[in-house]
Amino acid sequence: MNHDKKRIGWIGTGIMGGGMCANLLKAGFPITVYNRTRSKAQPLLQQGAVWADSPFEVARNADVVFLMVGYPEDVRQVVLGHLDEVGKKIYGVIDGLKEGGILVDMTTSRPELAVVIAEECEVRKIHALDAPVTGGDVGAKNGTLSIMIGGDPAVAESLQDCFAAMGKTVAYQGGPGAGQHAKMSNQILIAANMCGVCESLLYAYRAGLDLEKVSRSLAQGAGGSWAYSNMGSRIIAGDFEPGFYVEHLLKDMSIILDEARRMQLALPGVALVNQLYLALSAQGHSRSGTQSLVLALAQINNIEWETKRN
Repeated sequence: MNHDKKRIGWIGTGIMGGGMCANLLKAGFPITVYNRTRSKAQPLLQQGAVWADSPFEVARNADVVFLMVGYPEDVRQVVLGHLDEVGKKIYGVIDGLKEGGILVDMTTSRPELAVVIAEECEVRKIHALDAPVTGGDVGAKNGTLSIMIGGDPAVAESLQDCFAAMGKTVAYQGGPGAGQHAKMSNQILIAANMCGVCESLLYAYRAGLDLEKVSRSLAQGAGGSWAYSNMGSRIIAGDFEPGFYVEHLLKDMSIILDEARRMQLALPGVALVNQLYLALSAQGHSRSGTQSLVLALAQINNIEWETKRN
């Protein structure tokens, strides 16, 4: 790509954002970055990204700003601005983007917030897309994410070169908020799949099976899944480092259950898994990976899972 085509701004360089931004750098885009903890952006700075001291400064130096932060309230403050503890106005991304600029929120957030942001951006003659992703830390590093886009289809099309650097599957879902609704559909699968993976391995353990052998048998069968193939081995090894935090899945399930109530939709499976993850969080694993659900289930069954290293 010609470097003079798009100036990219990136906000949020955590487990997912760091890998995604790195792939844009590899594709040749000039990038300005910001993260609350500067040290987490250091690998990107070493690869050629330029540091900015605030989201506002990122936006002032970019044509397109990508956002990958933690929670809806983080999105709201970073995009729309907020008052600090002494009442001083902290300007947001929409205050820094020039007319015609584009904001792409890749955070998993609330659909209604995506609509609010799109409406505010329209008033300011800038564009907004909600474009959450799935594929985990592995997909973020390898550029193989699935990207679900809501907003103006023409704006989405104009960023296909950016999306192609980060994802293998890029799908336009509909108007503002549609990307977030698609991501909630994905998170329902994530929650149910992870529960199934953990219960399957606990059953195999209690039956006295070799977990490595049974895993090889099941991964390619009808019950196989991305979660089983990518997280099953981590569970067997006692590796509960986060590719996706428990606290973030709890945030997502809260959004799902809120939206389900609004749509008068019963989702008992999500409600059950939400309770299991709340118990896991209460055990001190809110910052562990979602595969650590096996620990809560093991405790229920009086199994010392962390000692099982087949």
